[in-house]
Amino acid sequence: MGFYSSVEISASGLSAERLAMDVIANNIANANTTQTPQGGAFKRQLVVFAQKPTANASGQGGVEVLGIVQDQSPDRLVFDPGNPQADARGYVHYPNVSVVKEMVDLMAASRAYEANVTAIQEARNMGQATMGLLGS
Repeated sequence: MGFYSSVEISASGLSAERLAMDVIANNIANANTTQTPQGGAFKRQLVVFAQKPTANASGQGGVEVLGIVQDQSPDRLVFDPGNPQADARGYVHYPNVSVVKEMVDLMAASRAYEANVTAIQEARNMGQATMGLLGS
């Protein structure tokens, strides 16, 4: 695997983790959104990753985003019969978003992003060292 292929693999990871952080931030921002334009409470969103199919014999791959899906876990129900958004039983449907879980996921995505930045920097350093050896 050459310099450029390792950078491309890490760059695909950077893009995927950046999207994951954006989706997580959106989940946190909507943690209390009980009504969406589509109707009902906001549904937590998840990014689905997959390994890129290898394009050549070197086995070069990377990460690709297959899409963003809604978490199908149930809404968080809060008994508040005086709330105008309460259902017939007196429950308000809140998003299935746990801010604590989102923060943990955000830290994991941030660390993965940092790891990819480090891998790109190290590949660059090794490439510069190689060029220095060839110039000697």
